[in-house]
Amino acid sequence: MTVEVRQHQRTPLWRNAAVLKWGAQILVLIAVIVVFVTLAQTASSNFTASNVSFGWDWLSDPTGVQIREGIDTSPDSGVRALTVGMMNTLRVAISGIIVATILGTIIGIARLSSNWIVNRIAVVYIETIRNIPLLVQIFFWSALAIGLPELTADDVGEYWFKASNKGFAFAWIFPDGGFWPWLIFVVVGIAVGRWVSKRRMRYQEETGNPGHGGRYAFAVVVLFAVVGWFAWPIFGWLEPVFDWVSDLIRDLPAVIVPIVVAIAAIAGAALWIRNFFESRRTPAGFGKMTDDDWFRVIFVGFSGIVVALLAFVVSGFEIRTISGEQLTVAELILDGIANFFGWLAGSFSTENYNTVVEGQRSGGPLVFEKAAVILRGTAEIPQYGETGMVLTVPFFAIWTGVTLYTAAFIAEIVRGGILAVPKGQTEAAQAVGLKRSQYLRQIILPQAFRIILPPLGNQYLNLFKNTSLGLAVAYADIVAVGTTIINQTGQSLPVVSVWMAFFLTGSLIISAIVNYFNRRMQLVER
Repeated sequence: MTVEVRQHQRTPLWRNAAVLKWGAQILVLIAVIVVFVTLAQTASSNFTASNVSFGWDWLSDPTGVQIREGIDTSPDSGVRALTVGMMNTLRVAISGIIVATILGTIIGIARLSSNWIVNRIAVVYIETIRNIPLLVQIFFWSALAIGLPELTADDVGEYWFKASNKGFAFAWIFPDGGFWPWLIFVVVGIAVGRWVSKRRMRYQEETGNPGHGGRYAFAVVVLFAVVGWFAWPIFGWLEPVFDWVSDLIRDLPAVIVPIVVAIAAIAGAALWIRNFFESRRTPAGFGKMTDDDWFRVIFVGFSGIVVALLAFVVSGFEIRTISGEQLTVAELILDGIANFFGWLAGSFSTENYNTVVEGQRSGGPLVFEKAAVILRGTAEIPQYGETGMVLTVPFFAIWTGVTLYTAAFIAEIVRGGILAVPKGQTEAAQAVGLKRSQYLRQIILPQAFRIILPPLGNQYLNLFKNTSLGLAVAYADIVAVGTTIINQTGQSLPVVSVWMAFFLTGSLIISAIVNYFNRRMQLVER
């Protein structure tokens, strides 16, 4: 009997799966690069043909833009104006996300209530708000606020709350000179309170007696806050420390910035590759790596090297400052970090403690102010003063619109998440005598939020991006401010690029936060 041995022939390259996969991904990458290069060349040609320059000098040039509200109503440069717009956008987005989450959760629970009136109110709210376009709702709230009575000379004075066609003003608590040192006490109190709460919960599990962990934790935080209210000046020694750090950073050579960025990029890529290999480890050793796995590893390593090289290139670009001085990007970054530590040094200063500035105590952690109506200008026009919290009509319209609109969708997400929890969980909780509020808070909602969180993140992203509709009611967000800068400078592409970078960065940060909590809430299987 003869045995025939066939010689194994190598698969041709055009049929090799590995070659085809790598070739396809490399071709796609080259195509993307070609598209971007083509777009850049086309844009450059169009700018040249229309005699429009492309540059970033407008960032440091005085724009003459007057902004209705924000941290600076008369910015002295384009970058300062855009910063004001960014902060105004974040004001709406952050506060809107918090309130929409709370309101949506309450309405979602009310939607499942056995009380017919509560249930119907929730249904009417959801179906009404969801089915009216958001822009129409924003116009409605703007028209509603504009229709309020005007301010007159008879309204001059201080108020707990005041509403007019210029907006809404009410008393508010603001951080003062000693806020940041006092906040250290509060943060330490939260950490200690959490430790005490865990100890009390362990005591409850071991003895069966009520531990009251939440009450103990709250009492500890309040105790630290009260002590910190009077003891915060002990952190005054941090002022010279921060001043020293600020001077040290200002004296560093500019080349340190690209070096640090390059090291961080390469170290981050190496850490990702290491974790990726560890995730493929099995009890018998490393598992077999697929072609896609090797492509990911090579792509991450290549990206780290590219970022490191770009750090040295970009850091050398020169930008003209407001004062007319030419500074590199690296020098501006060092100067910004140094200014931040200088601001921290001023925040921990105790020089103004117990002094009086314009009739108010300065240097304490918090200060309470009532809203005021004053006569401003030579014509003595009634206006809201600088004290208290003032919500302008544009802010009220955009904030109310996006918050209520997003809350309606969150309510349906919460309702679906609660219904996804097995009914036996509710029946078991009722069988042991728990009240509805207790089993919702301790049993149902913790399980439901594992289901709710991913779609909840999508609603957060929608709210953040919908803030750009504030342009329709003249709210001074980043889009409105950028539009004004475009009209004055003609630099449409750079400004739009800043818009895209801002919303992309904010969306990625929101996604990262939601994904972090989503991983933390996942059930760990054995």
